[in-house]
Amino acid sequence: MFDQIELFQDFFSKGGPVLTGVFVLSLLLWMLILERYYFLYKVYPKRLETIVQQWQRRREQSSWYALKIRDGLLTELSIALKHNLIPIQTLTGILPLLGLLGTVTGMITIFEVLNVFGTGNARGMADGISRALLPTTAGLVTSIIGIYFSADLNKRAKTSELLAKDLLTHN
Repeated sequence: MFDQIELFQDFFSKGGPVLTGVFVLSLLLWMLILERYYFLYKVYPKRLETIVQQWQRRREQSSWYALKIRDGLLTELSIALKHNLIPIQTLTGILPLLGLLGTVTGMITIFEVLNVFGTGNARGMADGISRALLPTTAGLVTSIIGIYFSADLNKRAKTSELLAKDLLTHN
């Protein structure tokens, strides 16, 4: 267990402080993605069923007032479906930029080593290269995967909205 902790500490120290930021934002991104899937598969079906039953219990479903109630119910469902989708998209956009910041800070480290020691300090340059490549790779990989899940969640939300609209038709 302590060996694994040391490996993580060594990995994050090689990547520099930017890698820690990428890691924290990646965790936040995955928590939001998992929350959305949990909502779509566990919470939303029950909420949709409740709203459909509420609509079907109405005796009158074709007046202007009833249609406005229907629109309100659909809007409520739409807002619930789209909750956290914008933060997910934002994080997938921020992560590569944060990785790029890692590249810049790593390059600065390399230039500092070159300024002080010249080209004779390969170990110092390797540390700078690690600081440049690790956050960049982590940011890009997490962002690419996040883009896939973001698109999937958007598609599922739109499909669920259309299904709810079909279910709340007037007789």
